[in-house]
Amino acid sequence: MRKILALVLCVAMLFSVPAMAEELTGQADGFMGLVTVTVVKEGDDIVSVEVEAASDTPAMVTMAVDGVVPQIVEKDSTEVDVVANATFTSNGIINAVNNALDPEQFPYVAETEEEVEAAPIVAEAAEAYIGLGVHSMGRKGPGSDNTETGVYSFNEVVAAVIFDAEGKILLAKVDQLEIATPNYDGSTMPHLSGFPGQSYNNDADHDAVVDGVIEVTPESFLAEVDTWQTKRERGEGYVMGTGVWAQQMDKFEEVFVGKTVEEVEQWFAAYCSDRNGRPLKAGSSNEEDAAKYDALTDDEKAMLADVTSAATMSLNDGHGNILAAVKKAYENRVALEIESASAIGLGVHNMGRKGPGSDNTETGVYSFNNVYAAVLFDADGKIVASYADQLEVATPNYDGSTMPHLSGFPGQSYNNDADHDAVVDGVIEVTADSFLAEVESWQTKRERGEGYVMGTGVWAQQMDKFQEVFVGKTVEEVEQWFAAYCSDRNGRPLKAGSSNEEDAAKYDALTDDEKTMLADVTTAATMSLNDGHGNILGAYEKAWENRVDIELTVGK
Repeated sequence: MRKILALVLCVAMLFSVPAMAEELTGQADGFMGLVTVTVVKEGDDIVSVEVEAASDTPAMVTMAVDGVVPQIVEKDSTEVDVVANATFTSNGIINAVNNALDPEQFPYVAETEEEVEAAPIVAEAAEAYIGLGVHSMGRKGPGSDNTETGVYSFNEVVAAVIFDAEGKILLAKVDQLEIATPNYDGSTMPHLSGFPGQSYNNDADHDAVVDGVIEVTPESFLAEVDTWQTKRERGEGYVMGTGVWAQQMDKFEEVFVGKTVEEVEQWFAAYCSDRNGRPLKAGSSNEEDAAKYDALTDDEKAMLADVTSAATMSLNDGHGNILAAVKKAYENRVALEIESASAIGLGVHNMGRKGPGSDNTETGVYSFNNVYAAVLFDADGKIVASYADQLEVATPNYDGSTMPHLSGFPGQSYNNDADHDAVVDGVIEVTADSFLAEVESWQTKRERGEGYVMGTGVWAQQMDKFQEVFVGKTVEEVEQWFAAYCSDRNGRPLKAGSSNEEDAAKYDALTDDEKTMLADVTTAATMSLNDGHGNILGAYEKAWENRVDIELTVGK
């Protein structure tokens, strides 16, 4: 009996002993460099997380640690909210904890020596200019689905280009957004099925056979726009004849350097097919292409062999007009008042919008907003210059006189307020021709110019002021500025005398110097940096994420 009692006591003590503490280490990329965490676990419980992020801004690290770590410990999970004003560092901590907990599922791949030593793009000029160009075009095709319903798409090419005083390209970064109807069978193609109330055939498993019809709701519309990715973001999933789209575009960007826009167009005319716009290659089975290639010199053929080893796509075809975007960047260029830059980033952010409101027949108004940001950074990740623009496209029952419209795809229809008086005049029945014409007429907010008047000046003037505010700040510091000095209701910069109690209290808590700074900002800029009209901050975040190293020197 005593032996049994002793055994029971031993078993009880065994189960009452606390779980042994386990210490795990994980790594991930933060804002400016490596984030390392030490995670202490007891059984399935996360007891503590220690963070080391020496390269990131100390204030941002503190904010991220204070906001993210307690959530991870409380929930025993990394399914937590990031700190809005320290998103990159927050995500670095979360990713590093994931790496510590499950390194097989969340591996950290350090930069290879080759990547670390990769030469940056080097450019030097006495004067330099930055331009951002956006070119939109519609496309009929490729072909139809198995029910003979047409496939359609629209393509937005965006080009961030640095020019010298003579208009020669010092460096360029180009990206593109291609959006197709959901009956297109490409597995990574972003889709738009139309606006709420419309419908379109859907090839869900991308096997060129229609699986059903998408009946568009407000929720599905917003979800589709939220998933849109540019061709660079689609990455390895968008394979072409020679490498992926991003690699091909990188090669063409090299070709552009040292040429004016006119010389780029001349290069295209001389060395690309007159049929499909692709660079000429030896051995073409097409007589026209073969004759054009054979007429070239040996040096020209050697140059083309180098180009086509990496880039075989067209610079201007149904998929998008890259040349036109580069030309628009030149037309939009502004002088750079800087001495140097260490990185350039191009960011595109997309979002859908429900509203504002409905028309007089209670049919909803909807839009999508694409923000583009070309940003130059210094070696510390601080913004030295930037240029942003935006395309806002609404259903045709929106009553703004200069608003770009999309009525849907051929076969669809939507209410139309033709004279912009807030009263529907009829219904647009979309044809292939009207679809192409609508997309061709799209203008960005800068292009809309004086026709797009806001509370304080036009959109372009307001954006120019915000671009001044951003100089000298990292992207996270810009987010911090937004959180500190803009309304928590609508994202607009705070002003004296607000009738809203929440805004008034936030403004009154500021120092006199902060109020003076805001008074200067709001003389020119009163719009929001992140609301239903578009997430400008999101485009700057993406520009930082997409940055490439450069060595740009100006004025020496």
